[in-house]
Amino acid sequence: MPTKSRPDAKPAANDGAECGCAVRDASGASRKAVSVDPEIKSRNVKRLRRIEGQVRGLQKMVDEDRYCADILTQISSVQEALRGVGRELMRNHLKHCATGAIRSGGNEADRMYDEIVDLMYTHSR
Repeated sequence: MPTKSRPDAKPAANDGAECGCAVRDASGASRKAVSVDPEIKSRNVKRLRRIEGQVRGLQKMVDEDRYCADILTQISSVQEALRGVGRELMRNHLKHCATGAIRSGGNEADRMYDEIVDLMYTHSR
């Protein structure tokens, strides 16, 4: 059951500010970007497909009892590739979503500042 939130209450960590590039789906349960650069999206999808292939390769290495250090090296490679996709998504979020919310001011800007801080903390680990 949805609850009403106070206007001055801090949103939950997963409840970011609504902005120009995020809309709720028909159920209202999830947010979707409506303004995504097709070239950036295509690059990210290609990178994620390559990462998916790397993960399958890791599974094969484990199945074949490959040398642990070699597997760990490949795990590091996958983690760095994922961080690269995350950086690209963060850049897009800051450039479009966050900028619009912050410029609008008020509670929306405050929620966006909280979301950015939470994202930076979560993704800096």
